[in-house]
Amino acid sequence: MRKITLTMNEAKRYQTLEMTLRGRITVAQAAAALGVSQRHAWRLKKRARKEGAAGMAHQNRGKPCARKTPPRLIQQILLLRRGTYAGFNDTHFTQKLKEEGIAVSQELVRRVLRKAGIGSPRKRRPAKYRSRREPKEQEGLMLQADGSHHDWLEGRGPRMCLVGLIDDATGRVPAAVFRERETTEGYFTVLTKTFRAHGLCHSLYADRHTIFHAQRTLTREEELAGKKQPGAQVGRALDELGVTLIPAYSPQAKGRIERLWGTFQDRLVSELRLANAGTMRQANRTLARFLKEHNRLFTRAAANATPAWRPLSKNLDLARVLCHKYRRAVARDNTIKFGGGVFQLPALKPFYSLAGKTVAR
Repeated sequence: MRKITLTMNEAKRYQTLEMTLRGRITVAQAAAALGVSQRHAWRLKKRARKEGAAGMAHQNRGKPCARKTPPRLIQQILLLRRGTYAGFNDTHFTQKLKEEGIAVSQELVRRVLRKAGIGSPRKRRPAKYRSRREPKEQEGLMLQADGSHHDWLEGRGPRMCLVGLIDDATGRVPAAVFRERETTEGYFTVLTKTFRAHGLCHSLYADRHTIFHAQRTLTREEELAGKKQPGAQVGRALDELGVTLIPAYSPQAKGRIERLWGTFQDRLVSELRLANAGTMRQANRTLARFLKEHNRLFTRAAANATPAWRPLSKNLDLARVLCHKYRRAVARDNTIKFGGGVFQLPALKPFYSLAGKTVAR
């Protein structure tokens, strides 16, 4: 007889069948207790009489697997991996094995290599722990900005982009506007409306769109000369206003405005349909009414009731900040090139030249 350790279920099965061997219960009763057919119960009873408790174990237990990888093949795989194909990743190595005439699966290669202590050369870092960021405590501490491209008019008019802001502390939408696409002008519009109505915020959280951040990095010579990172128009304007621009590195990072777009793509689309809006002008009129009702329903109280908006200085002209500004080098004849044209600069003082200098406008 085989000496095999039985599982709890197998021991229970043997105890039940032993009772049939002693005549205490019938095979039918044993079959009902074990949840098997009477035919199978008779087979088990015969096996219990012949082999005893070991007969309850699976007949293949303790036997070598018929599909087990031959040790010689395992040694061949390891020799190739440690020698000719040292440093190959699992997928690449499996392909090379096929070229060597060894057709095995990638999973088999992975198991063999890991069991032998050979790790993958490609480092896979564990997922970083992330937690939900708590909202800011005061209104005006941080705004989130984004644009949502969507078929807002459901085919009744052009496809548009909704450019908007949301206050991180309260969920209030201070301003939003429809434009043909996500543009610098659209952000200047919503920022101007917000700053004139409430004051300046402390920071703006936005994605890494070129509208906010310039893609060119400083050269070594520019860094040594003390030059600042070149910014896009919106980034430059925010820097002039003392508003910190915070880049988001994933859509989830600015999840509050992403969830806002989900709400707008449901409720605002329905309101636009109800108003039968078919042009951008009609859509912006409907949007203005919708924002009032949305803010009434969805604005929540901030943890600190004291707003953090910074008042505008009396000497500050927002129109001169939230606009496009460009720098141009002045030629020897006091001209600059802009937009494909050449412009003559007027003389500031007699015999005073701006040649070689940089002007901004």
